[in-house]
Amino acid sequence: MLARKWRPRNFEQLVGQTHVARALVNALDADRLHHAFLFTGTRGVGKTTLARILAKCINCESGVSSKPCGECGACVEIDAGRFVDLLEVDAASRSKVDETRELMDNVQFTPARGRYKVYLIDEVHMFSEKSFNALLKTLEEPPPHVKFLLATTDPQKLPITVLSRCLKFNLKRLPAGDIGAYLERILAEEGIEFETSAVELVARAAEGSMRDALSLLDQAIAHGAGTVMEEEARSMLGAVDRSRVIELLDAVAAHDAAGALEVVAAVASDAADYADVLGELVNVLHRIAVRQAVPGAADPDPDPAEACTRLAGRFSPEDVQLHYEIALRGRRDLALVPDPRLGLEMTVLRMLAFTPHADGAAPPTETGAGRAGGAAVPATTSIRAAAPAAESADGRLDPALTTPQGWRDLVEGLGLSGLAGELAAHSVLVESGARRLKIGLDPGHAALDTPGARKVLREALAARFGGPIELDVVLDVPSHETPAAERARDEASRRQAAIRAIEEDPRVRTLCETFDTRVDPALVQPVD
Repeated sequence: MLARKWRPRNFEQLVGQTHVARALVNALDADRLHHAFLFTGTRGVGKTTLARILAKCINCESGVSSKPCGECGACVEIDAGRFVDLLEVDAASRSKVDETRELMDNVQFTPARGRYKVYLIDEVHMFSEKSFNALLKTLEEPPPHVKFLLATTDPQKLPITVLSRCLKFNLKRLPAGDIGAYLERILAEEGIEFETSAVELVARAAEGSMRDALSLLDQAIAHGAGTVMEEEARSMLGAVDRSRVIELLDAVAAHDAAGALEVVAAVASDAADYADVLGELVNVLHRIAVRQAVPGAADPDPDPAEACTRLAGRFSPEDVQLHYEIALRGRRDLALVPDPRLGLEMTVLRMLAFTPHADGAAPPTETGAGRAGGAAVPATTSIRAAAPAAESADGRLDPALTTPQGWRDLVEGLGLSGLAGELAAHSVLVESGARRLKIGLDPGHAALDTPGARKVLREALAARFGGPIELDVVLDVPSHETPAAERARDEASRRQAAIRAIEEDPRVRTLCETFDTRVDPALVQPVD
């Protein structure tokens, strides 16, 4: 069995978990060891392996160090699992308080052979409340010759009183790349023929667990009659060919329902696991989203990078996010459907239902106008009349400027920005004379009237009317609507119309009901 044969015997052989190994090595070399350690993490990431290495380091006959000799009686016996002073306890099978008390009663006795008596308690979260109380009493006042090494996959179930008395080390899931490299080294050492693509499949299927990876590798070797080849490994794992997922997304992008269902039929003929198909679909959509957000981002998994880049150009970022959510929900709901294939088909059909057609009919985006094929947002913008004439025959400025529409047309025609544009937009024309304008500014916006803003506005008016213009600004409550107030009213009206158009669209209602969500009015932006 590879998992037992290739279990690391020291810190140097350990794969991953360098953050934990470094801390333990430093503590051992400095002779600053705590009396209780807690190793947490998912299955097969090295919790008990680290604990056994640590037990060997503190009991090696050559002395306490981070590099046990591996040859003395203590090291050999610990590796073989028969060291008398290493007591391995499975908390799941010894959760009764009487058993725990009996175990703790023996703590006071000195080690029979080693330097320390080591209690390695696996799945410690399975202890009952009374068992934890019995353990806590010993953790509070431990004898100097005892070390506790606790391991658990569910640290949340441990009492805070126990957690506070342990040094906690959180072991991470191992990256598929690290697992794959280690498996290839093992296969090379064992003289077993393999294909790298097959090893990658096994490494991904292990989901971060080295022990699972080694068990799957044993199975793959047996399945492949002494070799590890991609075709046999894929068949053993029920893994989906990624090219199928790419074909599926190509069909969705083309809104080809028949083609998409043909791909699903091909997946069924491959005898692939439908949950894995949806999982791979989620994985590819994630990679597409990353390419869209950060085009130059490095991809740790180069296969199939070219296809993901191509698909990133076929889907909008919004569609990718929607399809990602649909695929996640489809995978989660797969156990509820009578036939898993139906679950995959319905997930794909749901994607197609919300994918834009070539003719532009699609779920509404932003205002939902026109492109959604639904209720169009009423147009509120109008074509402005030409600006009034510069001046009359007697040299006076055109009186039409004093009307709200005339002044707004003039302000918009000036094309000013910054303080000068705001000064003009929050004013009304009070009086116009021969080469002279008086504007009234709302006192609430008096801060807009600065010398610099007046100068820029005066120069713009001079350029508009072809000569110097005298400009007076008075603080007064406007007698009618300013251009800024009229613009805000128009935008509010258009925004409300856009929100109504989206909320009343039947496809948006279906989307909200399906995903138990709602339209956020704050995110709606009308478009022309």
